[in-house]
Amino acid sequence: MLVLIQLILLIVGFAILIKGADYFVDGSSNLALNFKVPKIIIGLTIVAFGTSAPELAVSIKALSSGNSDIVLGNVVGSNILNILLILGVAATIRPILMKRRTVRKELPICLLISILLVVLMLDKALAGATENYFSRADGIVTVLFFLVFLYNLVRSAFRKHKKRKEEPEYGLIKSFFLIAIGIVGVIVGSNMVVDSATAIARIIGVSERVISLTIIAFGTSLPELVTTIVATKKGEQDLLVGNIIGSNIFNIAVVLGIPAIIFGGVDASNVAQIDMVAVVLAAALLMCFALHRKELSRIEGIMMLVVFSVYYGYIAIA
Repeated sequence: MLVLIQLILLIVGFAILIKGADYFVDGSSNLALNFKVPKIIIGLTIVAFGTSAPELAVSIKALSSGNSDIVLGNVVGSNILNILLILGVAATIRPILMKRRTVRKELPICLLISILLVVLMLDKALAGATENYFSRADGIVTVLFFLVFLYNLVRSAFRKHKKRKEEPEYGLIKSFFLIAIGIVGVIVGSNMVVDSATAIARIIGVSERVISLTIIAFGTSLPELVTTIVATKKGEQDLLVGNIIGSNIFNIAVVLGIPAIIFGGVDASNVAQIDMVAVVLAAALLMCFALHRKELSRIEGIMMLVVFSVYYGYIAIA
């Protein structure tokens, strides 16, 4: 009976999440048109921050309740899912064109911060520590990295942007209203999905590592997944690319960095070396595909889904 109740909550959560994402994409797209700014900026900022809100909420909630072992697994798992699963699915629906600026600047930064995460983790091992730990100093480094990235992004985009003649469908107030309603729907829906899925997994007897890297990571990445699919169908490729890249940067720099600063550090003993390798490999794979023809083709999307399946198949049986 308990499992049935959780399954019903899971379905309701999905429904709220999907509708919230629909409002969120429409509002974000129209906001960019109202302010006459590039949609990639909205994707890398408002959309990315909004869809990463569940990851931040889960991290703070977990640390405040003393359950820090799932925080890093949530961030690492979400970043792997964002690239391999979400962009893989989006590319199979419709090939994703990559702008030159995205390939030359945003993608290398996404790869760089993924490598930075691994380096910040390894420096403890090199110093003789027996357990992985993401310290407060590490959090400060990632947050500063993010602030520099955000400043350069906005300055460069406004300097080079050419105003478009496309008119917004909704006014400024309605655009903000849709974004607000969309964010609420995304957060409420994703929380319902995460809570019910985690409850079902624990009833079945799944380990904490698998829960953090799969169910919680997938649940907190649902906003990115649903928003990306909706944006793909609506032809809003700048929003979907900016959403994924921005979310991955935001996850490492802020979702992990801010709680580490507030709570003095994050326990990382729950994350294995294969997980750290996978998060860098996913970012490197995306960059290699983008450099090839400045797009992510259907075949490349399928290849990413295969890599995703192999990795999660491994952690399921390991």
